[in-house]
Amino acid sequence: MSSQRDAWGERLPRHLGLGSAIAVLVGSTIGSGIFRVPAGVAGQLHQAGPVLLAWVVGGLVALFGALTYAELAAALPRSGGVFAYILEGFGPLPAFLFGWSELTVIRASALGAISTIFAEYLGYFIELSPLQVRWVAAGAVLLVGTLNYVGVSSAAVVMNLTTIAKYGALAALALLAFTAGTGSAGHFTPAWQGGLNLSLMGTALIAIMWTYDGWADLSFVGGEVKNPARTLPLALILGTAAIVLVYLLLNVAYIWLVPLPEMAGSKLIAATAADRIPLFGGAGGAVISGIVMLSCFGALTGSMITGPRIFFAMADRGLFFRAIARVSPRFQSPSVAIWLATALGMLYVLFNDFQQLADKFILGIWPFYALAVAAVFVLRRTRPDMPRPYRTWGYPVVPLLFLVASVAMVVNALWTDPVNTGITFGIILVGIPVYYLWRTWGGPAPATVLGLD
Repeated sequence: MSSQRDAWGERLPRHLGLGSAIAVLVGSTIGSGIFRVPAGVAGQLHQAGPVLLAWVVGGLVALFGALTYAELAAALPRSGGVFAYILEGFGPLPAFLFGWSELTVIRASALGAISTIFAEYLGYFIELSPLQVRWVAAGAVLLVGTLNYVGVSSAAVVMNLTTIAKYGALAALALLAFTAGTGSAGHFTPAWQGGLNLSLMGTALIAIMWTYDGWADLSFVGGEVKNPARTLPLALILGTAAIVLVYLLLNVAYIWLVPLPEMAGSKLIAATAADRIPLFGGAGGAVISGIVMLSCFGALTGSMITGPRIFFAMADRGLFFRAIARVSPRFQSPSVAIWLATALGMLYVLFNDFQQLADKFILGIWPFYALAVAAVFVLRRTRPDMPRPYRTWGYPVVPLLFLVASVAMVVNALWTDPVNTGITFGIILVGIPVYYLWRTWGGPAPATVLGLD
C-alpha cells in the first residue's frame, strides 16, 4: 500500500473541492427519510404546530452540530472524521467503540435503510414482493460499492449530478404545492391543542434526526478534501443550512396538500402529495417516485463514499486489521474498506426491515456525535495551541445545546423503547472486551491522529 502521506498524515489523494464537498453532505443527507418519515411524525404528533416544531428543533440540532464540527474538521482534516476527533479528544478506546459501532450496526444499517426505500419506490413502477424489495436493495448496495471502488472522483461526479437534480426537484415540489388548488390552509388548524408531550416529541425526533443525518458524513472524507481549513467549515455550514431550509419547506408543503390524519397513513407521502399538484396531470406519483429513486441512489453513493473511510482510518491508526487500510494502486480508493462496507450493507438489508434499520442507525451513532462535540471542549483545554482556522460560532452555548439535545434524545429512547435501545447499546459495549482482546493479541499500538506512524 502507498506510504506517501501529506502534511496531515493522509495517504488518500485530496480530490474534493467545495462544490463536491457540499454535494457529499447534501447528497448523503437527502436520501430516503424525508420521503417517508413525515408520515410517521404526523402519526405521532397529530397537529401541525408540534409537527413543524419537531422539524425546526431537529434542524437546529443538526446545524449546531455542524457549527461545532466545523472547528474540528478544519483543525483535524483526517479520514474518519468523528473517529479522528474522538481519538484525539478521548483516546483509543472510545474511538475504537465508534469504529466498532460503525462496523457492527451503524454503516450497514444506513446503507440498508436507504436502499430499502430505493427498492420500495421502485415498487411504484414494478410490483415487488417484500422479499424482492430486499434483494433489489441488496443489489443497489453492491452497485454503489462497485462505483466507489473505482475511485472517489467518479463517485463525486455521480454525487454532484444527483444532488443538484434532487435538491432542485424537491425545492420545486415544495413551491408548486402552494399553487395546487387542492391545498388548504385549513390543514394547519387547529395548530395546537393542549400541552407539549415531551416524550412523544423526543420519539419523533429520533426519526427526524434520521432524515437530517448526513450533516456529519463529510467529516469522514476530511482526508480527501482540498484546502480543508477553508473548504470543510464552509461545506458543513452551508450544506446543513440548505438541508434545513428544504426540509421545512417540504413539510409545510406536505401539510398544505394532505390533511395530517391522511398524511399519517400515507407510506409514500411524497408521491401522495405530488399526485395533488395539477401541473403533473395525475403523473405526480410517478415523477416523485423517480426522484426518490434518484435521491436514494445519490445518498447510497454518499454513504459509501464516507462510511468506509472510518474503517480505513481505524486500520491506518492501528485499531483494526492493517489490510483494511489498503489503498488500491489503480483507483487510489480504500478498496478493502469499501468491499467490507458493501458486504455488511447487503447482509443487513436482507435480514431487517426499514424501521429496524433506521432505529438501529440513529440510536447507534448519536452518542458518538455527542462525544465528538464534547471533544471541542476537551481539545480547547488540552491543545490550546492547536491551529484552528475556524472556531465554533456561539461557543460554548452552541455545542452545549447540542449535547443537551443529544442526551435528552438518548435517554428518551431508553425510557420509551428499552429493549431495542438496550440491544443497540449492548452491541456497542461488546466492543470494550473486543478492544482489549485486540490489544492483548498483538494489535499494533494505536497512532495518534496527528502522528505519522
